[in-house]
Amino acid sequence: MADILSALILGLIEGLTEFIPVSSTAHVLLAGHFLGFRSPGNSFAVLIQLGAILAILLVYFQKLLHIAMALPSNARARHFVLSVLFGFLPAAVIGALAHDFIKKVLFETPMLICIVLIVGGVILLAVDKIQFKPRYHDAMDFSWPMAIGIGFFQCLAMVPGTSRSGATIVGALLMGADKRSAAEFSFFLAMPTMVGAFALDLYKTRNELSFDDGLLIGIGFVAAFVTALFVVRSLLDFVSRRGYAPFAWWRIFVGAAGLVGLALVG
Repeated sequence: MADILSALILGLIEGLTEFIPVSSTAHVLLAGHFLGFRSPGNSFAVLIQLGAILAILLVYFQKLLHIAMALPSNARARHFVLSVLFGFLPAAVIGALAHDFIKKVLFETPMLICIVLIVGGVILLAVDKIQFKPRYHDAMDFSWPMAIGIGFFQCLAMVPGTSRSGATIVGALLMGADKRSAAEFSFFLAMPTMVGAFALDLYKTRNELSFDDGLLIGIGFVAAFVTALFVVRSLLDFVSRRGYAPFAWWRIFVGAAGLVGLALVG
């Protein structure tokens, strides 16, 4: 029963944090650490992300369908799809090569996660204060070199605590995107990236997972799906109005609280 409750809590955390620049993986791993929740190869944190992915697919279904139908005749649609694929490539290659190190070393170091949360929060505060002069106001217009550059920024999120969405958003801002288009491109880039991570992790841990693990993952998956729906529907408007400072301060708070918790209880 305790594991089921923990899986529900962790799923809610995943859905609430996946698409905001606070690092969902860090939140799920730290919460799991203090809840005493363990999964084979730390796969739970990766596998429940599929729930968040389905949420964003649902929210953007009409736009994705429109792009798919326009591919044969619309050069802009083809350009955008290739941009997302180019952005996905760095994570696909580096993630596959470094998978075992990421899961067995980085995922197992709570202190590193807390420090990275704090450092990332400070960086996000600094970036949020910069008065950018954006050249791009629509994610569909990002150039291919820009998309690849954002893809390399995304690779920073292989260190838990960095935040995949935070890294891609900061990368896009630095390369000329406005805040709304940066967040939207991060959403689209999340689709192949997280599906790829899910498939790779499922394959790597296929012999370690049991029926009970499947039940817990299912609970986390549903909780992540429901909460991510709420976040995706409201995030772009929030970011356009408030920027990223609230998320930066939250990262610093969670990282500091995690360090205090580790010092007190280990």
